[in-house]
Order: sequence, then C-alpha cells, then structure tokens
Amino acid sequence: MGTIQIRDVPDATEQTLKTRAEHEGKSLAAYVRDLLNEAAATPTLDEVMAKIAADEPVPYDPDFVRETLREGRR
Repeated sequence: MGTIQIRDVPDATEQTLKTRAEHEGKSLAAYVRDLLNEAAATPTLDEVMAKIAADEPVPYDPDFVRETLREGRR
C-alpha cells in the first residue's frame, strides 16, 4: 500500500475530521482513508459520460415502445 502525506491542512478542517472520526470510533487516519477510498470508488461525471459514449447504442423501435406501454396498461 502507498502512503500519502498532506500538508497545510487548515486547523479547523483537521479538527472537524478528528471529531467525525471520533464519532465513528475510528482513528483520523482510518477515517480519512475511508473518505479517500469512497472518493476513488465513485466515478466522476466525465468517467460516467465516457462510459456511456463507449457503450453500444440501444436500438430504438417506436412501435415496440408503444406496444410495451399498451401491454403495461392492461
């Protein structure tokens, strides 16, 4: 595993993170690590849009859509 060191964190930010970590029963390092893991696991809008652009197009058949809607209303 890698190591990340962050400098120049404002005192208020550090205190807020420490308080939140305490509230969850975690160390500051564990709390921040969880935040980073969550951020890394959540795709950005650009990543989502790139995935959508790379996907195969879905064929669109208006008659199929109309028929499906009609069947659903029965």
